[in-house]
Amino acid sequence: MNLLKRLLQLILLCTTLGLLTLFGLYYYVKSDIPSVKVLKDVQLQTPMQVFTRDGKLINQFGEKRRIPVKINDIPEPLLQAFLATEDNRFYDHFGIDPIGIVRSFIVLVSTGEKKQGASTITMQLARNFFLTREKAYIRKVKEIFIALHIERLLNKDEILELYLNKIELGHRAFGIGAAAQVYYGKELHELSLAQMAMLAGLPKAPSALNPIRNPQRAKLRRNVVLGRMLTEGYISQAQYNEATQAPITAKRHGAEIELYAPYISEMVRAYMVKTYGEDQAYNSGFKVYTTVESDVQAAAQQALIDNLHAYDMRHGFRGPQAQYWQPEEAPWSTTQILEKLRSVKEIDPLQAGVVTALEEQSATVLLKDGTSITVPWSGLKWARAYITERRQGLPPKQASDILAPGMQIWVRNKDQNWLLSQFPQPASALVSLDPQSGRIKALVGGYSFRQSQYNRAVQAKRQVGSNIKPFIYSGALEAGYTLSTIINDAPINHWDKSMGVAWRPKNSPDVYSGPIRIRRALAQSKNVVSVRLLRGMGLNAAADHILKFGFNNEDIVRSESLALGSASLTPLEMARGMSAFANGGHLVETYFIEKLTDSYGNVLGAAQPLNICSEEEWEVDQYTCAPRIISERNAFLIADAMKSAIWGGGSWKHKTGWTGTGWRAQALKRKDLAGKTGTTNSSVDTWFTGFNRNVLTTVWVGFDDPGKSLGRAAYNANLGKQQVVGAEAGATSALPGWVQFMRAALKDEPLAPIDPPPGLVSVRIDLKTGLLSERNDHTSRFEYFERGTTPTKYVLETGSSTPFEEQLPDTEELF
Repeated sequence: MNLLKRLLQLILLCTTLGLLTLFGLYYYVKSDIPSVKVLKDVQLQTPMQVFTRDGKLINQFGEKRRIPVKINDIPEPLLQAFLATEDNRFYDHFGIDPIGIVRSFIVLVSTGEKKQGASTITMQLARNFFLTREKAYIRKVKEIFIALHIERLLNKDEILELYLNKIELGHRAFGIGAAAQVYYGKELHELSLAQMAMLAGLPKAPSALNPIRNPQRAKLRRNVVLGRMLTEGYISQAQYNEATQAPITAKRHGAEIELYAPYISEMVRAYMVKTYGEDQAYNSGFKVYTTVESDVQAAAQQALIDNLHAYDMRHGFRGPQAQYWQPEEAPWSTTQILEKLRSVKEIDPLQAGVVTALEEQSATVLLKDGTSITVPWSGLKWARAYITERRQGLPPKQASDILAPGMQIWVRNKDQNWLLSQFPQPASALVSLDPQSGRIKALVGGYSFRQSQYNRAVQAKRQVGSNIKPFIYSGALEAGYTLSTIINDAPINHWDKSMGVAWRPKNSPDVYSGPIRIRRALAQSKNVVSVRLLRGMGLNAAADHILKFGFNNEDIVRSESLALGSASLTPLEMARGMSAFANGGHLVETYFIEKLTDSYGNVLGAAQPLNICSEEEWEVDQYTCAPRIISERNAFLIADAMKSAIWGGGSWKHKTGWTGTGWRAQALKRKDLAGKTGTTNSSVDTWFTGFNRNVLTTVWVGFDDPGKSLGRAAYNANLGKQQVVGAEAGATSALPGWVQFMRAALKDEPLAPIDPPPGLVSVRIDLKTGLLSERNDHTSRFEYFERGTTPTKYVLETGSSTPFEEQLPDTEELF
């Protein structure tokens, strides 16, 4: 009895000591046990993804690849593979596996080594979320307590879902959703049984057992997983036999970028980091839907690239990148060439190649990927020798005039044809907006983001040339002028006492029409008329009016050169300002993020653009309305005059007609378009901005060096033949890119003209004098006026209208 009593006392003492030890250990690790709030609101480190408005992925930011999935979206065989391998009693235990812990203790006692063993899925989750990988006794104790805590707060499905989304699976893939993408480029439901087993085998050693780095070890581990599934009855013997014989198909897959649009995605990245901080922006699983439309954005990128290459072809071939062997030397072998090409960095769409043979009017080129292509004469004949931006050599007659074997060159494929090419020297930007809301439909900041991250669409402030004139003319209308007002288009000779010289602004070309209507002066971009209008309004009044369009005061130079475009603006600022003429006189706020969601698609925020409101709506709620900066009538009159820049005026049949500087836009065959060219002094900056009611697009072309001229050219790449083009200008450098883009952006879109608003009248005027006319022939036309501003006198004797002036169709103004 004494022995039994002592034994009971010993058991009670041990139990008490054990409980006290557990109680002490609990308080020791209590600070490491997560709260209910933390467990219920676990933030998976998920990268930020950026999409187009229509849901195509354009970029991904973040160190860790993770694609969170819900438990109900995980295929059952994949769940079974993990359970069979990692914790086959998961749904039966309470968070820890006593048998496994005892087994691990026995191994420790017998070997003296700290080896992890029998960790349940809940314990692994506790370690992955809240502990380090250090193999220490106290960590195991913490693991047990946290696992018990997790089991008390979460149900089994919630625990398993967190585990499968958190687990590291190699190659920066965290969670099974990302692993399926990284290793197989698939969604979970697309995986085969063998592939599911491969993923389930990775948690043991993600680096050593992954199928990309160690395919043989990975295959052995995969078959172990399949064996466990067979033992647990999850799969049949036939399924096991088929899956164990399956080949290793894993290879590294990047993020499935559906449209590469780096400039707009970088704008998103910068905004998100500024708003949320780097860690939260990169790791919170944000899905950012931009405002750009995938097809429109792709068209913008292609138009900008093609337009720069067209410029480059006009100015001549600058020669090969390198000469691998000289004509008198033995040609290199294919192996030697490819070895050398391997170090050449390519920039899409250019591909590196080496000339291996020449025919009279073709060249054989070996590409970096080992493909041999033929560049036909149609892709070579443009290559006059480049001398300067203003001079090119004679047209080549045969391929040997241009190339020689051994030359390393660039080629590109356009419309299934290979062309000799080169990296364009000028830069460009394109911005397209919905002028009714300010939504950016497309934005391109340069030829190649890999070559330059400088986003010219939003960062490059460049002189705008005659793109400023619609704003000047808008101010003139407010000051009492009309589209039929006659201004003298004659040279100006203004003595500047402070400088001791005369200021002589000139038209370009240096041709003057004498008395001319304002409509025609704007359409033909008459520089001296713009100066006279600015003087008529007053410099400060003109500058103040221009500032209404959202520009910064420091960018608007208060001198008479303002009338010719000395102001410096970004393409986005120009597009925003011009939008007022397309939307009836409102200043919209541009925006590039449509909505923001979490990783599960829950909307966290959405754009709320200001509305184009009527006067009645403005009175009711000004906070949701875009502010009105000019009257609807003023906006319409300027937009209508800008239509004349494209379609001209008068009657060519009676030699009274004239062309506007934007006549090339007639190629789109749309009467709903208005536009304005812009060129600065010496052709340093060239612009075109054009629009209808729903789409407004600005294109800028120039060198990043703000003092370098675009020069002159003698080859028209768009026509594919030698032709005198003359000085580069908005009409030749920027407008062709605008036309190509708008052809795609407006495809299948109905006409969207800007309709005359109330308060306007249309009367017939005499083309020569701007006075009322009773004739309905080629000497007159209908013109719009604000009510109360129509001419009050009739022309006494119309006679012949303004004499016809022969003009080159590609003429353009210069600042």
